[in-house]
Amino acid sequence: MTFEANWKSNPMPFDLLIVDDSAAIRKILQRVLQKAEAPIGNVYEAGDGVEALAVMRAKNVNLVLSDINMPNMDGLQLLTQIRANEEWKTIPVILITTEGSQAKVMEAAHMGATGYVRKPFTPEQINHVLAGLVGSPVGA
Repeated sequence: MTFEANWKSNPMPFDLLIVDDSAAIRKILQRVLQKAEAPIGNVYEAGDGVEALAVMRAKNVNLVLSDINMPNMDGLQLLTQIRANEEWKTIPVILITTEGSQAKVMEAAHMGATGYVRKPFTPEQINHVLAGLVGSPVGA
């Protein structure tokens, strides 16, 4: 059973990780998520892929929202690391980025990204992505 199917059949609160080198974007995403009606548990933060992997080793993360363009380890490198790890390979990874090229979108999808949202994003776009994962309407 995939993570998404299990999540839809058992809507327990999920813990998520926000990965972005901009503290402002991380805070905006936290505010959007607080208003969402998704069953969100803990929200963790990381400033790049290296920090994200450390969080994932220490915490139980059920969803990753990650920027692509970051120092040290970018979002695509992080995605590669997540997909290569047997314990994490089914965790949904949503990329949130300013990258607008169709080639980047296709590359991310080919690498196993669950979804993709372009910056600047709206709360409705984030809620729409979450609704697709939890299988029910999210947000008002």
